[in-house]
Amino acid sequence: MIDFSLSEENRLVRQSVREFVAAEILPNIRAWDERGEAHPEVFARMGELGYLGAPLPEEWAGAGLDYVSLAILCEELERADTAFRVVLSVHVGLNSLALLQWATDEQKRRWLVPQALGRKLATFGLTEPGAGTDAGAIQSTARREGDVYVLNGSKIWISLADLADHFLVFASVDRAKRHRGVTAFMLERGMKGLTTGTLHGKLGIRAGNTGLINLDDVEVPAENRIGEEGEGFLIAMSAIDQGRFTVAAGAVGLAQACLDASARYARERETFGEEIGRHQLVKQMVARMAAGTEAGRLLVWRAAWLKNHGVRTTRETSLAKWHATEHAVQAALDAVQVHGANGYSNEFPVERYLRNSKAAVIYEGTSQLHTLIQADYALGYREDRPIRCEPLPAQGFERWPALGRHE
Repeated sequence: MIDFSLSEENRLVRQSVREFVAAEILPNIRAWDERGEAHPEVFARMGELGYLGAPLPEEWAGAGLDYVSLAILCEELERADTAFRVVLSVHVGLNSLALLQWATDEQKRRWLVPQALGRKLATFGLTEPGAGTDAGAIQSTARREGDVYVLNGSKIWISLADLADHFLVFASVDRAKRHRGVTAFMLERGMKGLTTGTLHGKLGIRAGNTGLINLDDVEVPAENRIGEEGEGFLIAMSAIDQGRFTVAAGAVGLAQACLDASARYARERETFGEEIGRHQLVKQMVARMAAGTEAGRLLVWRAAWLKNHGVRTTRETSLAKWHATEHAVQAALDAVQVHGANGYSNEFPVERYLRNSKAAVIYEGTSQLHTLIQADYALGYREDRPIRCEPLPAQGFERWPALGRHE
């Protein structure tokens, strides 16, 4: 049976996050973006509300929400600004959900629980100056010396690099093995030899922190290794599947924000004696925004439904990410055009939407990579069969106090 209606839990999540962004993000975001300021106190508030542990089981201090709720959180946060969806993508999608799948119980108690509670902020370190899409080519190394690994290398374009407490970092124990040598480690801020920095001059997502990680003979206890030696590439790819899902959902939110702003402006602005919304070519742009946004939302929700049932969704998530992010760029371009000269000014939010939209067609796999992925599935070069994964436990919204307040 196909049912597109939201559950009561889903609706309460949407209500909660809309109230949060209206109170704490929207009144400030223009100034934060203009000054290039990240505000970790807002991220902490997201933790207090349960957003940073939303899809994690109660067993590990999470809220036990389903993937549709996670999609709604990402969509609504990015309707306000991309920087706040990025926190969910990195902290939850790339780090916490990877720990949920791959870490031991002791490791989950040590790192996952404080992350689910929002007491510690987490990030993910894979991309390097010379290795992005080609993750098997990473140069960072991990050398075993007794009970520790010694890590050396650098990571770049790392969201939350200068703010995170926990780092899921990937290094190779044998570079000759390429992706089969990649191994995953959890690092903590304060480890000797681990330093971070912030990148400046970004086109968009200026209210978020993006930076680099330097590893200079960092001694990491062997018990901080996630999975076995050589399993890091599998761990990274499973994490990126989760990250792509959150990026796709966020891109739907950005496109919706473009549509909302354009429809409002088109009803207010008049030319030639009538609202510009009455002009056919403006209608064409607005209609294109609406159609692409609805299609993106359905692709995301389809992936969410499959994930709720424990089905691996590499193909579906890739398609959702490819469509939704490409559409968000086009929606932002159209939104600026609808606004005319005003769209070129930060007096109106569509200028920020356009700058923010571009990053998502690059990270979590470029649009070109997703084009190849979808072609390979269609041509039969990639295996297309359902692979069972561990579904999230079904739990009611009444278990999440942050949502119960809105009953």
